Amino acid sequence: MIKKFDKKDEESGSGSNPFQHLEKSAVLQEILRQFYLTYIFSDWSFTIITKSTEAFFAMTRLFQSNDQTLRRMCYLTIKEMANISEDVIIVTSSLTKDMTGKEDVYRGPAIRALCRITDTTMLQAIERYMKQAIVDKVPSVSSSALVSSLHMVKMSYDVVKRWVNEAQEAASSDNIMVQYHALGLLYHLRKNDRLAVTKMLNKFTKSGLKSPFAYCMLIRIASKLLDETEGGHDSPLFDFIEGCLRNKNEMVVYEAASAIVHMPNCTARELAPAVSGYYLTLISFLKVIVVFCFCQVAMKHPSAVTACNLDLENLITDSNRSIATLAITTLLKTGSESSVDRLMKQISSFVSEISDEFKVVVVQAISALCQKYPRKHSVMMNFLSNMLRDDGGFEYKRAIVDCIISIIEENPESKETGLAHLCEFIEDCEHTVLATKILHLLGKEGPRTPQPSKYIRFIFNRVVLESEAVRAAAVSALAKFGAQNDDLLPSVLVLMQRCMMDSDDEVRDRATFYMNVLQQKQKALNAAYIFNGLSVSIPGLEKSLHQYTLEPTEKPFDMKSVPLVTTPITEQKTEIAPVATSKLPEKLAPSRQDIYQEQLASIPEFQSLGPLFKSSDPVQLTEAETEYVVRCIKHTFARHMVFQFDCTNTLNDQLLQKVVVQMEPSEAYEVEHYIPALSLPYSQPGSCYTLIRLPDDDPTAGSGGNGCRSHPESSQTKLWSSLGRSRR
Repeated sequence: MIKKFDKKDEESGSGSNPFQHLEKSAVLQEILRQFYLTYIFSDWSFTIITKSTEAFFAMTRLFQSNDQTLRRMCYLTIKEMANISEDVIIVTSSLTKDMTGKEDVYRGPAIRALCRITDTTMLQAIERYMKQAIVDKVPSVSSSALVSSLHMVKMSYDVVKRWVNEAQEAASSDNIMVQYHALGLLYHLRKNDRLAVTKMLNKFTKSGLKSPFAYCMLIRIASKLLDETEGGHDSPLFDFIEGCLRNKNEMVVYEAASAIVHMPNCTARELAPAVSGYYLTLISFLKVIVVFCFCQVAMKHPSAVTACNLDLENLITDSNRSIATLAITTLLKTGSESSVDRLMKQISSFVSEISDEFKVVVVQAISALCQKYPRKHSVMMNFLSNMLRDDGGFEYKRAIVDCIISIIEENPESKETGLAHLCEFIEDCEHTVLATKILHLLGKEGPRTPQPSKYIRFIFNRVVLESEAVRAAAVSALAKFGAQNDDLLPSVLVLMQRCMMDSDDEVRDRATFYMNVLQQKQKALNAAYIFNGLSVSIPGLEKSLHQYTLEPTEKPFDMKSVPLVTTPITEQKTEIAPVATSKLPEKLAPSRQDIYQEQLASIPEFQSLGPLFKSSDPVQLTEAETEYVVRCIKHTFARHMVFQFDCTNTLNDQLLQKVVVQMEPSEAYEVEHYIPALSLPYSQPGSCYTLIRLPDDDPTAGSGGNGCRSHPESSQTKLWSSLGRSRR
């Protein structure tokens, strides 16, 4: 609707944004002048954009125009200026007149604009008009009223709830959009009442719908209700979703299949109808989405997709490389061992034409295939080595390196081949992280090979040619060769002497350290200082060293004060994701001990306690049905013990403040501090702490009684409840 500019302006590029050189003051003056003209120029007026209240008042004169495009632009302007113009409510009467007028083309936009500027206090004034509009015979008017009602549910739920009867009448409309919008409004009015939602589902699943959009929404509502109620696959709702797989509309078939696929605890037999539904839409425009869903199904139930393998193989040559990549990824998950060679040849024909993101997906699928068919590692190793030589980014190269390393670790007979490929890669590797990772692997696996000397050249080349971090990693790898092979020790010592002249401090320090250890020729020293790394928590060591520097002392730093490393809390991945979602560099997950140490160190009263020795597992002190749920975690320090109480308020009518758990310890144990939870809203957990000083003579055992005290904001009364006993 913007006026077309001259061809000369288009060729010069200045026509791309016709408003970029305008001044705001000049535009406002011209707006006011044009609006107050006796004759309104429609072609010019609907291109105007204004943010001024004064201009808004002038714009109301456009209601005199009978130009449809101009009037619709007027409604849009009112909606956009509802929050920035003062006294926008003055157009209510004009909008109400258009809303109840005879011109259907104005009624729908007028309803949307009127509901946009109406607040809670004025909604009842137009309630009668809204009810009439919802059941109007004109589809555009009815849809406008339903969608506007859906927006007003957030601010005036009680008022809109009275329009349920009209919405139910609109849900029986023959128009597909009216039926869809009516179903959406009914669901949002009842979504907090599970019984009402169930009744609504039963009604519409039995009576049927004409709108495919409404069917899709009904499938989603049914799927959500099945998840919330943990309904089995014998539920009528599941039968309804399965029945939608036979719908004539492809969109409904896909939505039903997708809902079944994403249901938890779904067996391969129950997935078979969904896969068949996907198969029916495989020839349509939904091809990309369908193949992606096939890939997801193949992750858990590859046998359910096997019947479609022939069609998936035909998609490998598809012009859309996204479809080809997803197809080959699915085939790698569902194919047999005899088809691996053929699939590898097909992948090599197009892998150079796809982006790095899809290459990572292919590599991850190959990695999963290696675990499934370990005897095919030689074929996959050669394919991965060829991919490693191609150009690509860090994520792509890292995926290949990780895949090769996993093959080496799981198949000892492939060790030498894999190490040879990695040695060739680090000769021209621009990624420091990958180079150091491979050097660490060479130091670990290289000395155990029949001919360890052939890896020395590749490692020492890194000392000569690479950056400081890579050179330091190469020195550590060389030391491991000298520690495990007596024949190579003289050569390694010569190389260490050269490394001692390096320009970097880290490289020189490592070379000097390893040189002195290797010269002792003691296996115990080699095992303690070369093979085995630090057994302490690295974050804990960092905090302990920082604390040591803050407190001047003549005592040397004691490594025994650092907590030992514990198993990090990581989720074990048993399957390969279909897409690469992580773009962050690899980072070790912190242990639970480190997390607690950091949390406690942030509290001023606990900063002088020293390093954390041990934290216990959480212990429930209350039952789940009580008004306040409390669990306890005990943190042990050298001379103190911190009791962490994680509290949850289950009363929705009270806000608890300054919550503490009072303790009555036995003799010789002293409570030094109570750290309250300042606020404990409904259903939001909070933590309070109690600091106990342990006796100097016997800091090994103790017992005490606990009690909870809080200040509910509603009554300002004290609450005391017995929470049981706590024993260290």
